Amino acid sequence: MTSTMTMTRSKGQAGSILLEALVAILIFSIGILAIVGMQTTAVKAASDAKYRSDASLLAGELLGQMWVSDRIAANLQNNFQTGGTAYNTWLANVTAALPGVAANPPTVTFDNSVTPPMVTIQVFWLLPSELPGTAAHNYTIVAQIQ
Repeated sequence: MTSTMTMTRSKGQAGSILLEALVAILIFSIGILAIVGMQTTAVKAASDAKYRSDASLLAGELLGQMWVSDRIAANLQNNFQTGGTAYNTWLANVTAALPGVAANPPTVTFDNSVTPPMVTIQVFWLLPSELPGTAAHNYTIVAQIQ
């Protein structure tokens, strides 16, 4: 008595492993693309934070120069407003540190209607990946010079 066992394959199951493998690869690929997208966003946010920090430091540098100067309102305006000697030196530092400053120069305005005078410094920049027509990022600092 010999019995023979035969295994028969169901025709409905043929190729199911291949299909499962393709679905797994698709899900894995979507996950990898999502990680790459998050990495790109993180790099852009980190560079924006770096430029914002640099703008803050540069604005604080100019403000510090104003505080250690003679602080006479007319002299402050002559030296630190657009075209002034101290402004032009500072502008060279800003242009070297931040991208897109040539198209969006920083502004320094004085309000002598209050005592002590109030100064507003605005620094503008564009990220290297941004087109020239986009709105510039900015950092503003307002202080009174006594």
